[in-house]
Amino acid sequence: MNRLLIANGTVVTANATARADVLVEGGRIARLLAPGAYPGPVSRRIDAANRLILPGGIDVHTHLDLPVGEFSSSDDFETGTIAAAFGGTTCVIDYATQDRGERLHDALARWMQRAEDKAVIDYGFHMIVVDLTDAVERELDDLVVSGVPSFKVFMAYPGRLQLDDGAIERVLRRAGRNGALTCLHAENGPAIETLIRDARAAGHLAPTYHALTRPAALEAEATARGIALAARAGAPLYVVHVSAGEAAAAIADARARGHQVYGETCPQYLCLTADAYDEPGFGGAKYVMSPPLRSAGDQARLWDALGAGALQVVATDHCPFLLHGQKDRGLHDFSLIPNGAPGIETRLMLLHDAGVRQGRLTLNQFVDLTATQPARLFGLYPRKGTIAPGSDADLVVWDQERHVTLRADTLHMRVDYSPYEGRTVTGAPDIVIAGGEVIVEDGRFTGRAGAGRFLPREPRG
Repeated sequence: MNRLLIANGTVVTANATARADVLVEGGRIARLLAPGAYPGPVSRRIDAANRLILPGGIDVHTHLDLPVGEFSSSDDFETGTIAAAFGGTTCVIDYATQDRGERLHDALARWMQRAEDKAVIDYGFHMIVVDLTDAVERELDDLVVSGVPSFKVFMAYPGRLQLDDGAIERVLRRAGRNGALTCLHAENGPAIETLIRDARAAGHLAPTYHALTRPAALEAEATARGIALAARAGAPLYVVHVSAGEAAAAIADARARGHQVYGETCPQYLCLTADAYDEPGFGGAKYVMSPPLRSAGDQARLWDALGAGALQVVATDHCPFLLHGQKDRGLHDFSLIPNGAPGIETRLMLLHDAGVRQGRLTLNQFVDLTATQPARLFGLYPRKGTIAPGSDADLVVWDQERHVTLRADTLHMRVDYSPYEGRTVTGAPDIVIAGGEVIVEDGRFTGRAGAGRFLPREPRG
């Protein structure tokens, strides 16, 4: 049997930090041992002295090979998951999107076809519900049985993705019965469309108006409304990409009142502010994402919420578009710029540098936010998200003192810019292991396309 020993490292989980050796057999973690305690033969021994051994990251918010109008997001399941692996992420959950008039299972089949033979790490899917007919509502139960126990609904993008509040409540009620978790994009879409129309009519067409027409108050309002709908439906709610401090406060307040509400934020909201939209020329287009970047005050409140446990997950909303050839479709009109930014590779490095090294997060919180809570909330724990006997051997040997300068031409995402261009971070993966196989080492990818498996996930108890 193929037997791997990772020796002399410091194992970090959400709950503990300890010196230990990790023995891997058959793609699973076999044992945790005192350093030097394993006497038997191994196929390979990795010396992790002076480094950490972390569970592989789980990114539960990605949009790989996503069609958006005439374009698709620039990373497919091969390039995107390779980039994820270089950043220490060993599992993703991507969003499959229903077309209007389409069965949910047909949408899932399309996304499965996009991923198979391409993904280099394990993957799962959420389902975005766009057209909620009676038949589609009944199909939600079958989707859970098929291993997709999470649905996403939008309060934004009327006429494209938005469901009205009545339809959202129907999804929530069904999820409350079948053990699914409903993910919510919380922005007041109709109000935003009015602001966009007014800005364009006034000739305000620069990228900065993307942010100005999506104010924090309209995210906070939608978040509070979504929480109220979930409470009335008696269903759990997961609010994606929280960017506004007031929205984070609404989640914290709901949790304090006993509601099953969870919140996710992203590195872009923790490391960048709306000042980025002031880059000269068309540079602000690099940061056109929804919700947009917010103020330094909002950013501080997000960090506080993470530290206090009011937000449970840091994901990426990785949805990259080329600046030249895709985003520049909106060169003369911000409303035509494809929304989204790259981040699947830089998530762990940014959070470690800006969170752990700055004293905002402990190492255990870092693991919890990037691996353990994602696994718990989305039906993968304890197979993923921790280091324990029986868990998948998805592991990262992490060097806390390694310096990496983030540059588009040295990162592995298929995009022609980085939102963090030139930023030097401290703390990065040295070796990445997925299913017991080393897939990144010495700056080289050693895995293979198609090695990733679709993971049917468990519904909530």
